[in-house]
Amino acid sequence: MNEWDNDHIDLLDLRGFMADDLHGALSEAHAISKATRCTQFMFSLSLNPPPDHIASEQDFLDAAQRVEERLGLSDQPRAIVIHEKEGRRHAHVVWSRIDADSMTAIPLPHFKLKLRDLSKEQYLDHGWELPKGLQTHGGKSPLNFTLEEWQQAKRIGVDPREIKQVFQQAWERSDSQIGFKNALEERGYFLAKGDRRGFVAMDVEGNVFAIPKWTGLKTKEVKIKLGSPEALPSVDDTRATIRSKVSEQMRSFIAQTKARHKDEAKPLIAEKVDLIAQHRNERRKLAQGQKARWLDETKARNDRLNKGLRGLFDRFSGKAKSTRQHNEAEALAALKRDQAQKQALIEAQMRERKALQKRMIKLRDKQKQDGPVAFSCRPMCSFKPLFVRKRRGFSSRVLSVGGADYKSR
Repeated sequence: MNEWDNDHIDLLDLRGFMADDLHGALSEAHAISKATRCTQFMFSLSLNPPPDHIASEQDFLDAAQRVEERLGLSDQPRAIVIHEKEGRRHAHVVWSRIDADSMTAIPLPHFKLKLRDLSKEQYLDHGWELPKGLQTHGGKSPLNFTLEEWQQAKRIGVDPREIKQVFQQAWERSDSQIGFKNALEERGYFLAKGDRRGFVAMDVEGNVFAIPKWTGLKTKEVKIKLGSPEALPSVDDTRATIRSKVSEQMRSFIAQTKARHKDEAKPLIAEKVDLIAQHRNERRKLAQGQKARWLDETKARNDRLNKGLRGLFDRFSGKAKSTRQHNEAEALAALKRDQAQKQALIEAQMRERKALQKRMIKLRDKQKQDGPVAFSCRPMCSFKPLFVRKRRGFSSRVLSVGGADYKSR
């Protein structure tokens, strides 16, 4: 429900809970799990359509339905939240895995393979072009981050995907410690010995990156290829070396570039804030108008049913039943009308938001051409990647398949 990172948030569905709000529902699922030995009591995934497709609420509901049928989660308590940001619309779905009748966790065997196949079916059913990840057997993305990685990258204003690519490419290009060290220095990172005698790298601003974490390897694998870090300078010594290499003129240039990038992004950021506020206001007015109209129409339908002796006569004659059937059909048509009206507004707003996002991406790409400095001065309009939370009580894994990111807790 984070409004800072999302343009719009909509709680689409809350099923099978006593609570009528999201936080209460999730707390309820947690409380029920306490009666079992299950620690991974929830299953969640993200539904991400291609960037050029605006999914409707029914699209998300249908996809969630297909997922739960495939995984054996039908009729389990469920919550669906729709997010819109950076011109894209996606949904998060969470199920409780606890079967309330048996008080056991529903098993999810081979869920990654099942979801990969279902993702491919979704692309084919909608006529979308299959991404490379679904055209081959290697659908899993290597760029899955821990929360700590994401937070560190966010603090220094760098896209984590770019950082990880730098380290992985340097690793693939080298066959020794010296080769790896040289490959990193070509991209502005300096190999050093960490405080715990492990391998780390530092950028020109003194930020420290653990090699195993950012290459996606185990510590043992890093030691096998790089050997001992004892011959490398310490973090403090490396920081001093970096300072000596980065002249005052260079630091001034970095500061100027940062300021310029920030100034260039300001108009677009201000436009984004105004556009989001305008869109939220339009949706609020639509919701209020639809609610008022629904109440008026409901009253009109109720007024068709006579009361007292006339109502009793209508029941015997069958007129009351006919009137109720007519009211039900009319109510269903009104509901579909309101849903279509809401979807039309969302699609119109998404087109506006996408146009703005293209300009923001164009500015971002232009600023990247400034060279290595751009790693440290990315504008505020960069993408926020998917990240994995690791909390006490449940673990998380992410499977990214052809743009559809599935996460299990």
